[in-house]
Amino acid sequence: MNFSNETVELINNAQNKLVKQFEEIDEIATYNQWKVLKAFQDNNVGLRHFSQTNGYGYDDIGRDTLCKLFAQVFGGESAVVSPLIVSGTHALSLALYGVLRPGDEMISATGSPYDTLKEVISGDGIGSLKDFKIEYKQVDLLNGKINLEKLSDSITDRTKLIFIGRSRGYEWRDALSLDDIKVAVDTVRQKKCDICIMVDNCYGEFLDKNEPLAVGADIIAGSLIKNPGGGIAPTGGYVCGKKKYIDLIANRLTSPSIGMEVGSYAYGYKDFYQGLFLAPHTVANALKGSMLMGQVFDDLGFETMPRPGEKCKDIIRSIKFDTQDQLIEFCRAIQQASPIDSNVVPFPWDMPGYEHQVIMAAGTFVAGASIELSADSPIKEPYIAYMQGGLTYEHIKIATMYCVEKIRFK
Repeated sequence: MNFSNETVELINNAQNKLVKQFEEIDEIATYNQWKVLKAFQDNNVGLRHFSQTNGYGYDDIGRDTLCKLFAQVFGGESAVVSPLIVSGTHALSLALYGVLRPGDEMISATGSPYDTLKEVISGDGIGSLKDFKIEYKQVDLLNGKINLEKLSDSITDRTKLIFIGRSRGYEWRDALSLDDIKVAVDTVRQKKCDICIMVDNCYGEFLDKNEPLAVGADIIAGSLIKNPGGGIAPTGGYVCGKKKYIDLIANRLTSPSIGMEVGSYAYGYKDFYQGLFLAPHTVANALKGSMLMGQVFDDLGFETMPRPGEKCKDIIRSIKFDTQDQLIEFCRAIQQASPIDSNVVPFPWDMPGYEHQVIMAAGTFVAGASIELSADSPIKEPYIAYMQGGLTYEHIKIATMYCVEKIRFK
């Protein structure tokens, strides 16, 4: 494959260190595959559910059953799943606007939200939560964990929603575990039991046998071109949880008079069903690839997050480089190793919704799909690349060889 013997040996040695962790990933994937399979069987999924619809979409059995599948798989009472949700940020926005009302207060328990959500919350004159007189507070993390004491002290009679970001965004910290989320949920319930607890579940689906709803969260939201789409879903997002909240969110997606009674999709639903079915296996591949990439770059002397030997809590791998050039070369190697647009050379650019220039490598079948192998980073110190996804372990392994040779020999 035109890689040096040193690179191949480095990869193989790293792989041998990960045998036990790979077995644990496979065991979780098997359980989740059973869970998804059972949901398909319980809901009698058939070819009729894949059919395209048009117009208003009344009695769209494909749409309605897809929502039931997500609710069962993720442990919710109800779900909104739609190709009309354009991104994870859109799904999160729907949830926030659906639940919150003027005069309410929202608290982020995990510090500053992801860049694209900041304007949703605090933008001026653009229809943000702030424009609708919804107050916002945040509790910064303490040593990478939720500051439980400060979170409890921050809750008031006006607090309506607690927001928890499961992944880490562009931060040098580990993602939150389900145990971390459970402790935060229990802390909030002790202070005020009727608060809506919402988890941004992006990048976290199918990493464990359960999802955040199982540890007490009220709603979770995410993107179908991340984990739950299995690399097959072409677009879409979901919100899942308690029915009283999901009904409000459905009203926000369409209108208060019709909720999820309407909504057609002229291209059919097969890719969404097939993507969900493949998701446990696809996520397992992405996790194995992330662990290999982390082990290899740790062996090369770079700091990675999570550290080798630690359980992955999302599908993102952070690698801290010494220079801006190393960071850019890493992203270019990921692009070069991609099946799509491998000839394209990424450059940093001013991306909408971000404070700094961002470089993105994403040679993906679905544009921007971060369950497919991709890497991105804001161009700022410290120089951290955020690698995520990968449809097959073998592809990530080969891409790791590209990255090693690009960094070591340039």
